[in-house]
Amino acid sequence: MRAAGHPAVLFIDPDRKKEVPGVKRDVTVNEMVRQFDLEIIGGEQGLDRVLVTSDLYRPGLELAGFFTYYPVERLQMMGRTELTFISRLPEIERQKRLQKLCHEETPCFCITRGQEAPPELLSAAEAKGIPVLRSPDSTTRFTSKVTNYLEKRLAPTTTMHGVLVDIYGVGVLLVGRSGIGKSETALELVKRGHRLVADDAVEITQAEEDNLVGHAPELIRYLLEIRGLGIINVMTLFGAGAVREFKKISMVVRLEAWQENRQYDRLGLEEERIRIIDAEIPLLTVPVRPGRNLAVIIEVAAMNFRLKRMGYHAAQSFTQKLNQTLDPDELD
Repeated sequence: MRAAGHPAVLFIDPDRKKEVPGVKRDVTVNEMVRQFDLEIIGGEQGLDRVLVTSDLYRPGLELAGFFTYYPVERLQMMGRTELTFISRLPEIERQKRLQKLCHEETPCFCITRGQEAPPELLSAAEAKGIPVLRSPDSTTRFTSKVTNYLEKRLAPTTTMHGVLVDIYGVGVLLVGRSGIGKSETALELVKRGHRLVADDAVEITQAEEDNLVGHAPELIRYLLEIRGLGIINVMTLFGAGAVREFKKISMVVRLEAWQENRQYDRLGLEEERIRIIDAEIPLLTVPVRPGRNLAVIIEVAAMNFRLKRMGYHAAQSFTQKLNQTLDPDELD
């Protein structure tokens, strides 16, 4: 349930609302060749072509002559079935269909099981500058490996200013303006036995729908900046059990300076949500002022989040008991 008047947008600065979009990274055919040790048997001049989707395609219908819905932007796989069908086509038909298969937008062709590529395919691909690659793996195995790799590499990513901590298995992203106390709170949480994932800059990848995974840039991994103290290495000080390399983000806690004239949620019936890339996750706003133990509050917020996931909502339970206790006549 979304709180009224609070749209699901990302707060990088508490005084300014801004949504952070995801950016897709490019994967070239040359990168695929190096990653899977593929053999280049044609179209070497097109190794700088870019793959834009993790979906692969086996052009069976196209080899039969049906090109109406041909997904030209996908990596084209050819296994034993496709190559056997090609070999049985009449020479003229084989040449026409393979030429039509080599579209300007096609990134590359992959021949599996170490089979020989049809000469007509090599000729047409060479003319269009489309790489033809070969792998010794079976079609099913190679497809699985390539799909998993491309899904990770092509997943939308973004970088946020904040701190990511693993609290009782719940990935909590702390955001708020600079100097509000995010790193100090994270340090207290680490002392209480929780694990640091990233400080200052959190790189976020949307691997699946509503599944955001955060990690630290390699340069600042395991480091925590505390004003007045400087940069500390959490793993060196507290041990390997105090850090994690990556963690799924389950909720966001926004720290903001206490405002006397603002009405803060005291029951927790309404749940505000925040949009990061294409996913919406719960957002909790915690006001900061002297005397409040933020580490304990955030720790309890993570435990309460787990309880809600298990089906128990304390605020709703209280409201139901209150409604049962009150006399309906007195409400009028």
